[in-house]
Amino acid sequence: MDTKLITRLTGTLLLIESVAFAVCFFVSLAYGDSDMTAFAVSFLIAVTLGLLLRRRGSGAKAALTRYDSFVIVTVSWLASTLVGTLPYILSGALPSLTDAFFETMSGFTTTGATMIDDIDSQPHGILFWRSLTNWVGGLGIVLFTLAILPSNGTGEIKLFAAEMTGPNKNKLHPRLKTTLHWLWSIYLLLTVLCAVALYLVGMGKFDSICHAFATTATGGFSTHSQSIAYFNSPAIEYVEAAFMFLSGINFSLLYALFFRKKFKMFVHNSELKAYTLSVLCASAFIAVCLYRYSGYTAQDSVREALFHVVSISTSTGFISSNFMQWLPPTWIVLLILMFVGACAGSTSGGFKMIRVVAFLKITINEFKYILHPNAVIPIRINRQTMNYSMEHTLIAFGTLYILSLITGILAFSIMGVPLMDAVGISMTSLGNSGPDIGRAYGMLSSWSGIPMAAKWLSSLMMLMGRLELFSIIILLTPRFWKDY
Repeated sequence: MDTKLITRLTGTLLLIESVAFAVCFFVSLAYGDSDMTAFAVSFLIAVTLGLLLRRRGSGAKAALTRYDSFVIVTVSWLASTLVGTLPYILSGALPSLTDAFFETMSGFTTTGATMIDDIDSQPHGILFWRSLTNWVGGLGIVLFTLAILPSNGTGEIKLFAAEMTGPNKNKLHPRLKTTLHWLWSIYLLLTVLCAVALYLVGMGKFDSICHAFATTATGGFSTHSQSIAYFNSPAIEYVEAAFMFLSGINFSLLYALFFRKKFKMFVHNSELKAYTLSVLCASAFIAVCLYRYSGYTAQDSVREALFHVVSISTSTGFISSNFMQWLPPTWIVLLILMFVGACAGSTSGGFKMIRVVAFLKITINEFKYILHPNAVIPIRINRQTMNYSMEHTLIAFGTLYILSLITGILAFSIMGVPLMDAVGISMTSLGNSGPDIGRAYGMLSSWSGIPMAAKWLSSLMMLMGRLELFSIIILLTPRFWKDY
C-alpha cells in the first residue's frame, strides 16, 4: 500500500474542502450571522490538516493500482465527511459528533435525511454548507477533485471507475480529464438554469441557489423544515420536477443531446425510455388515487403525483405534502420507485434503471431458452450485447443489494426502530433517497430520534449506496488486504 499517495490525495481534498468553508464564511459574513467564527476555525483546521498531509505524502508515486483506487475513494469520503462535521459542531447546530457526521454524510452522499429539528432557525452559512455538500457530492467528491486538479496519470481512470455509479463507466471523451470537464460543465449548467428558473417563479435568491444545488445533485436538502411545501407554489413545484427529472438522466445522454446534437441516441436509449415510462405510469396511478379517493382536484392530483414521483424516483427527496396521508397503495409505488432509482451515470441513487432493464431482458431470455434450449439468444441493451461477465456482475450486485437491504432492516428493527420505519430507513440510506417512507421519522421531521447505533449504521449504508457496495465491502474482506 502506498500510504504516501493516499495521504497526499487526502490532503489535497481537505484543501479543496477548506475553500468551501471559506465560501460559506463569506455567505455568513454577508448576512451577519453568528456562524462566521465556526467557518473561520473550520477553514484553518482544514487548511492545516491539508498542508500537513500534502507534506507527509510528498514523493508519492503517480501511478495507482486498482487496490489503491478502492482505498483512496473510501478514505477520501470518510476524511471529507469527518472534516465536514466541524461547522455543525463548532456553531452548535449539531454539537454531537454522531449527528454532525450523519448530517455531513447525508449531504455528501445526496441522501437528504437530516438531524436538524428546526432548519428554519439555522444561520445562512450552515444552510449554504448543507446545500453545498449536496452539490459537491452529486457527481462525487473524488471526481470533483480530479476535475479541477492537473492530470495525474493513468490512475485517474481507476479512481473514476471506483466512484462513478452504474454498471457502465462510459467516458465522453478518450481523455478522462476532458470527460470530467464535460460532466461538470453539464452539471454546472443545470445548476445555473435551475437557480435562475426558481428565482423567476418567485423563490428568493438565497433559497434559489441552495435549492438549485440540492436539485441538480438530487440531494434534497432544503432551507426550510417543510421542504418545498414551505413555498406553497405550484410553479416552483413544476420547475423542481423538471430539473429533478433532468438530473436523473444519464449525463452522457445529456451531453449527446445538447453538445453533440444526437437526438436519436437520446430518444432511443432503453434506460431513458424505461425511466420516462415509469415516471409517467406511476404519476398517472397516484394522480387517479388522489383524485378519486383523497379529495384532490384534478390539477392538484396531477401536480402532487408528478412532483413526488420524480422526487422519489430520482432519490432527491423534496416534499410538497405528507404523502403518508395518501392511500397505502401509493406508498408501495413510491417504495418501488425508491428502490429502482433513476438512470446510471446521473446524480441519483437507488438500484438504477439500467439494471432493472437488464434483469427483465435476462428473465425474458430464460423463458426463450426453455422453449428453444439450443438457441443462441444474445441480450442487447442499446445495441450492445451483454456478455457472461456483465450478467455475472449484475446478478452479484443485485444479490448483494437485496442482502444489504434485508440486513439493514433487521438491524434497525433490533435497535428498536418500528418495522415500517426500519424498511424505509434501510431503503433510504442504501438508495440515498431522501425521505423515509414511514410514520415516525423523516417525512417533514428529522431523524434525530433514531438510536445512536442506527445513526452510524445509516451513515455506513449511505456511503455503501453512494459507492455502490463493492468499493466498501471489498475492503472488509481479508483476501483484499492479503493480495494488497
